[in-house]
Amino acid sequence: MVPPRSLSSLLALPALAFLSLSANALPHARKASSPAPLKLAVRVNSYGIKNIAAADRARFRTLQAGGSSSINASNAGTIYTADIGIGSPATSYTLLLDTGSSNTWIGANKAYEKTSTSKDTGGQFYITYGDQSYASGEEYTDTVTLNSDLVIDSQSIGVASDSTGLDGLDGLLGLGPVDLTEGTVSNANQVPTVTDNLYTQQTISSEVLGVFFAPASSEDSSGELTFGGYDASKFTGSISYVPITSTSPASAYWGIDQSISYGTTTILSTTAGIVDTGTTLILIASDAFEKYQAATGGTLDSTTGLLRITSDQYAQLSSLFFTAGGFTYELTANGQIWPRSLNSAIGGTTDGIYLVVANSGSPSGSGLDFTNGYCFLERFYSVYDTTNSRVGFATTEYTYATTN
Repeated sequence: MVPPRSLSSLLALPALAFLSLSANALPHARKASSPAPLKLAVRVNSYGIKNIAAADRARFRTLQAGGSSSINASNAGTIYTADIGIGSPATSYTLLLDTGSSNTWIGANKAYEKTSTSKDTGGQFYITYGDQSYASGEEYTDTVTLNSDLVIDSQSIGVASDSTGLDGLDGLLGLGPVDLTEGTVSNANQVPTVTDNLYTQQTISSEVLGVFFAPASSEDSSGELTFGGYDASKFTGSISYVPITSTSPASAYWGIDQSISYGTTTILSTTAGIVDTGTTLILIASDAFEKYQAATGGTLDSTTGLLRITSDQYAQLSSLFFTAGGFTYELTANGQIWPRSLNSAIGGTTDGIYLVVANSGSPSGSGLDFTNGYCFLERFYSVYDTTNSRVGFATTEYTYATTN
């Protein structure tokens, strides 16, 4: 079992927004007077992806096997990127953000500009991902600037001489657990992640991460990522927590124990799975998916890989209820459908209604039987608390939105 020792789990989602990345000193609400935003650009692919469910399943299989799974920029429905400074003076690089892997590297597009803070470690890095893409080259340490309040000294970064899969981006910012860096650098067992170093360098005093996403179809499809705490202005009510599961392989990530019901019918009994913003959809074990498909009447669309329903079936759609840690979270009928304004991004028809609950491709009992991806997280505020080994959820103004 690999313990979740770093802040892991956030990225790859819908649309046309920015995310604010803010530093906070304590694991409680960030003061509104002290934000440190890092704007993230969102790319909605309208050219690469042909089957969004297949892309998510490929990631699921790799995570289920306990490996590192990057987001391929050419094969994702939507991705977040950030402009990150490296060196002193800093050169800006556009990096893909990923929580299914943990190494940070550049060199896929723009060449590495060495400065006085650049140091060659003498090591070689080589990373392969679940979709057979890869990156390899030399390992350096350098100053990494996320924003003016989030500056990391001597951060380990790979400088790729060969890489695939990033489609014009400069590299990748890994936000997964440090354990996923094992064996990736020739002269080190592990390399500290950016979050590890933010904590050890006392830029943040607790390994707590608050995440807010708004639905891509909302008027203000923005979000916020808060290191060291959470932003109480982004959720309603209080945060309820569930411990990290002890079941492997889910325990290696942001894994929790959860059950799922469609209306009053249980479709997935309490079992282990993960919370992962690197997954777009909500994936459930194949036996649970069969029950969900039968209950909704959806038919599988070969182009998108999603269940498609009629307008009449949508009108009859019941809520899904996710129960974790003694608390239940309702995903409404509208929360279960792909934003119709973004149908073209996944190869769907303009008038189609597509469900965002998809088949994981394996039966329950594997130790990783579901993934609560972006389509779940856009309806709930989430907190990733490494210090206390737990994940928290709270309702937001978008929990019951009808924007899809």
